[in-house]
Amino acid sequence: MKFNIHNVSLTISAASSKQYPETDWPEIALAGRSNVGKSSFINTLLNRKNFARTSGRPGKTQLLNFFNIDDTLHFVDVPGYGYARVSKKEREKWGALIEEYLTTRPNLRAVVSLVDLRHEPSAEDIQMYEFLKYYDIPVILVATKADKIKRGRWNKHESVIKKALQFDSNDDFIIFSSFDKTGLDEAWQVIEQFVD
Repeated sequence: MKFNIHNVSLTISAASSKQYPETDWPEIALAGRSNVGKSSFINTLLNRKNFARTSGRPGKTQLLNFFNIDDTLHFVDVPGYGYARVSKKEREKWGALIEEYLTTRPNLRAVVSLVDLRHEPSAEDIQMYEFLKYYDIPVILVATKADKIKRGRWNKHESVIKKALQFDSNDDFIIFSSFDKTGLDEAWQVIEQFVD
């Protein structure tokens, strides 16, 4: 790996485009449902316990969190979607924030779209994937919580997800577990291809 993951920090939690960092560093955004394991994915990649806060209360990320990786790359954690306990108005606000970032940010290289390997993708998961394809934004699909399924059933679950998303075979699909680090090296390899 070419990044020093001991050198990471939070640059800013941005509430609007005016607060985006003024760097020319490449950015990899991370998107997914509120309880898909996004924070755990980031923490596993960075070999940290609580760098990206995992909360028992999904829907906690309400801003765009720009994480500085070794002064060369930003991970951008976008608000989780599909969380019911937030007002519709609040959800629309997040939606506009995410959409503006994804469609206007020149630094964006790819989006890690996280889905839960155990379940068929939700309507929001499908919508997110279609949105990224529509805007021609490179997608890295990461299916989390693999440790919760017997390895022998992974292929079956993978094909259910791919079918529901009408998955483009040119996109990367990574089976991942933050528990036993399945897919960790592969995730970094794919991310590095986008930020070279």
